[in-house]
Amino acid sequence: MNELRFDGRVAVVTGAGGGLGRQYALLLAARGAHVVVNDTGGSVTGHGSPTDTAQQTADDISIAGGSAIASTHSVTTVEGGRAIVDAALERWGRLDIVVNNAGIVDDAPFDQMTDHRLQPLLDVHLRGAFNVTRPAWTVMRDNGFGRIVNTCSAAGLLGSVHMSNYATAKGGILGLTRVLAAEGADLDIKVNAIAPIAATRMLDYSLRSVDALNDPASAAAAQEMMRPFLDRLDPALVAPVVAFLAHPDCPVSGEVYTAGAGQVARYFVGRTRGYHNPGLSVEDVAANIDRIRDVSHHTVPEGPGDEMAELYGALFGAN
Repeated sequence: MNELRFDGRVAVVTGAGGGLGRQYALLLAARGAHVVVNDTGGSVTGHGSPTDTAQQTADDISIAGGSAIASTHSVTTVEGGRAIVDAALERWGRLDIVVNNAGIVDDAPFDQMTDHRLQPLLDVHLRGAFNVTRPAWTVMRDNGFGRIVNTCSAAGLLGSVHMSNYATAKGGILGLTRVLAAEGADLDIKVNAIAPIAATRMLDYSLRSVDALNDPASAAAAQEMMRPFLDRLDPALVAPVVAFLAHPDCPVSGEVYTAGAGQVARYFVGRTRGYHNPGLSVEDVAANIDRIRDVSHHTVPEGPGDEMAELYGALFGAN
């Protein structure tokens, strides 16, 4: 197989000062892309003094023979998102790839989930992806090409205790990904999402947050048992999936892939065959709940049109 390269392409990677984003930027640059390395340098919770992590990643790319510039604008504002895109245009005159990776975490039980904990995560994860992608979209539309990789999470897809703010933001990312994929279908703009599993500051913070709510001795024992697993979660093993989704040869759009420790799989939204009764009652639902939930004959709708077709088939006997 020929090496998949990005020569002449320009990419923006947010949250690229460390962890997963850094690995994405390093790999794209190593394969020939010019990269805007964006990161405000804050802590995993969004607090703390800014550091020069974006410049460090950009410098490391340059030392390795690649091409990169640093951006410290915040994705949380419309102006910041525009400035990140403008940095690519001013330096290289084009923009082909956006990887929306910037994120923070601030776990708490739901009864302690205040607006102070919720709003920053919505601003960074959800509004951040929106703020960067919207100006990039115009560029990609006019050029007739674009690749956007958003960052989802198992917490947003499946749910996870003490992460209602994080999951709310990530659930919104899923919807944004699907809508943009539909709108970009005729423009050669492909939009997908990654649900990464990697040993990062964010995972470490979440594990420590859970530990703090449990018996310390039991938590320490659990950590020791998980160590062989955690040691294999190298963020660099997620980067190839992101790079593939960002490549011109990527054939898919509107999909979500989970990746960790070298294993890759696809998440999808399925629909069971279900149960139909034109005189449906509460008791019918109760009596047929197992049939309604039965996944043995599920389908995977590509959009609302497919969903309506499924209902049409149930009503008129096409199924």
